[in-house]
Amino acid sequence: MTNALSAEDSSVRLQTALAVGSNPDPVFLEMLVDRCAVEPDFFVRDMLSWALTRLPPEITLPRLRRELDSERTQARSQALHTLSKIGDKSTWAWVTRDMLRDADDEVARTAWRVAVVLVPEDEKKDLADELVVQLGRGDRKVQLSLSRALVDLGDVIKPALERVAESSDPAVAAHARATALLRQHPETAFDAAIDEAKRVVALGPERAAEASEAGGC
Repeated sequence: MTNALSAEDSSVRLQTALAVGSNPDPVFLEMLVDRCAVEPDFFVRDMLSWALTRLPPEITLPRLRRELDSERTQARSQALHTLSKIGDKSTWAWVTRDMLRDADDEVARTAWRVAVVLVPEDEKKDLADELVVQLGRGDRKVQLSLSRALVDLGDVIKPALERVAESSDPAVAAHARATALLRQHPETAFDAAIDEAKRVVALGPERAAEASEAGGC
């Protein structure tokens, strides 16, 4: 099984992970966790996570918690991803501020997603305040992930977004305004929201509104 999970052909690795998940056995726990940390193929990693969700949580969760302290960024990211799939609310405390601010974009993006899944209702405001600190970070993919995480928190994000939308940093302000636009109009494309937010930041809200009414740009 170990050889099959490390086979050169990704389809072999995928089928092996599927077989393990279809016939869950705690003996495979270490093998699955170890492979998650090094597996290069996204679809195989996702199948490995699924296989882990098929094992008893009382043995899987403690092992994933240890993996969150790994020096390997993929190990941390995949452990977080698997936690989001298991969805055990008791693991909320494991998602630390350091993870939400991890220097590695993939770890941070995964931490944002899992935090939104696990956060208790009475801690959503604190999470929103923490996430808005990241506005303006990274490329389009990173910014879109953060916006989606914030939008998924619901109306609680409104005060934090309004505050950050007045930032002196144009990139931060634009990202905050784009996220607010997505919250109000989920059908709006992210790139269009960013472009509109940048226009408002550049012109100021009043001039931007006047230009829109006049049909200008």
